[in-house]
Amino acid sequence: MNIETLISRAAGEAVKALYGMEASEKMLQLQKTRSEFEGNLTLVVFPFVKAARKSPELTAQEIGQWLTEHCEAVEKFNVVKGFLNLSVGQGAWLSLLGAIDGDEHFGTKTADEHAPLVMIEYSSPNTNKPLHLGHVRNNLLGWSLAKIMEANGNRVVKTNIVNDRGIHICKSMLAWLRWGNGETPESSGKKGDHLIGDYYVLFDKHYREEVKQLVAQGMDEERAKQEAPLIKEAHEMLVRWEQNDPEVRALWEKMNAWVYAGFDETYRMMGVGFDKIYYESQTYLRGKAKVEEGLAKGLFFRKEDNSVWADLTDAGLDQKLLLRSDGTSVYMTQDIGTAEMRYEDYPIDQMIYVVGNEQNYHFQVLSLLLDRLGFKWGKDLVHFSYGMVELPNGKMKSREGTVVDADDLMQLMVDDAYRTSMELGKFDDMTEAERREIARIVGMGALKYFILKVDARKNMLFNPEESIDFNGNTGPFIQYTHARIRSILRKAEGQGLAASAVAAQSLNEKEIALIQKMNEFPAVVEQAGKDYSPSGIANYCYELTKEFNQFYHDYSILNAESDEAKQVRLVIARNVAKTLKNGMALLGIEVPERM
Repeated sequence: MNIETLISRAAGEAVKALYGMEASEKMLQLQKTRSEFEGNLTLVVFPFVKAARKSPELTAQEIGQWLTEHCEAVEKFNVVKGFLNLSVGQGAWLSLLGAIDGDEHFGTKTADEHAPLVMIEYSSPNTNKPLHLGHVRNNLLGWSLAKIMEANGNRVVKTNIVNDRGIHICKSMLAWLRWGNGETPESSGKKGDHLIGDYYVLFDKHYREEVKQLVAQGMDEERAKQEAPLIKEAHEMLVRWEQNDPEVRALWEKMNAWVYAGFDETYRMMGVGFDKIYYESQTYLRGKAKVEEGLAKGLFFRKEDNSVWADLTDAGLDQKLLLRSDGTSVYMTQDIGTAEMRYEDYPIDQMIYVVGNEQNYHFQVLSLLLDRLGFKWGKDLVHFSYGMVELPNGKMKSREGTVVDADDLMQLMVDDAYRTSMELGKFDDMTEAERREIARIVGMGALKYFILKVDARKNMLFNPEESIDFNGNTGPFIQYTHARIRSILRKAEGQGLAASAVAAQSLNEKEIALIQKMNEFPAVVEQAGKDYSPSGIANYCYELTKEFNQFYHDYSILNAESDEAKQVRLVIARNVAKTLKNGMALLGIEVPERM
């Protein structure tokens, strides 16, 4: 039992013994004592004043006195108006440190077979282009959220829905047929997703030229966009695809396979993955069938032009198109089909979609439709909505000239980490292989931390130069602190020093502050799970890192004044490193042993 729980329960017993009052858990919440006052934890006593029939000051005095006599964790107290500031005894802090030290997975819970099953969807790429900066934020948020939900004792399934069909896919296919001359990833030396992306851009270039020529001949621009030979041919290819034309399907499978190989390489570099991948080409017909089923049950209605709609006006929304007049599906229909397939595959208790905030309305509608169609988690589905991410103007334009390519960005980060570390002399005693590996860990850590430390709901500006800084609120600062602690522990081991939480040791304020900060980690993980907030974990890791560096600035570990001080400080340092490693792992960030 941690100190907060112990004292909170004792405070409840105090209120009952003194005033005959049953205090709720909410009334007994403890806060960290403000730095200008003496104490470690503060209890607000205003909720008990009415039952006590005394002033807030006298009420706090009585509860404080009771706690010092009956709760071994409370050593002394002071009262500031209606605030009871409690000082925790040395023995309680050492006991807490021992408990943290004995728990390798401190701060996280392990799921059993009866734990809730949470499915998290993220990534959702198109197979006509490589992943870009927006996908980077999406994947990092999705992976981190999965880790946080697991750490809160849930079973988690990570899924991806690949948009592998539609007119945009046919554009790349047609361009490759026209101008590819049989080019492959092997013959070109390009990643498959980049190769296909180049043909998508090439299609657009030729298409715009055709539109321009038609407009020059006197045709209206909107009509020219529809009448351009290339777009008409792409539509014909889509029809052939939907009719299962063997030639079109074979080309589609070959080119998609190139893209998937490229995606896999990007995902590996990013350090993310999936338990199950769904494909739009396999779900869209299921969605159509589900809509037809809902139509037969009277859940939806058909208009005169044969299109099918859902009337959501009773829920304060509008009417939503589900099937076009020609019977083709829309994104909403495909999402319904994917949901049905997932529900057949897994007994989902909760569904979380990691999708940008431009789709807020879409998921409002999807939630209502899934609920009406009988999916038990439909009404409570979570749209983990996040904002846009951009780079400063003039930074790293991709090969398309419009978006930032994920592979290029990650390579830039690793290269910058290598160069910065060399300039700072951090690589002096390492082999080239070690340098490259640490540059990868630091570069990717810088990228992930900079993106995840920001509240996901906000738009953000990602600046690569600011992210690779060994000081301040950055990934490398936290990684370097972890590596520094590991170095201290290795030196201690070389000197034959043991790490032990000695009961007789007298702790100073900074040591107590570190133990107290580590003690907050389980609550931080729990809150991050409730709020779906990786930024809460990131900010905690930074605060713990700052706390340790302040301690390390003021006190020596290996040259402490006594063997007992050395021993207990080594335990504190070892557990700060462990907590940082556990916390950063929830963000998908590695921490090196040395750097």
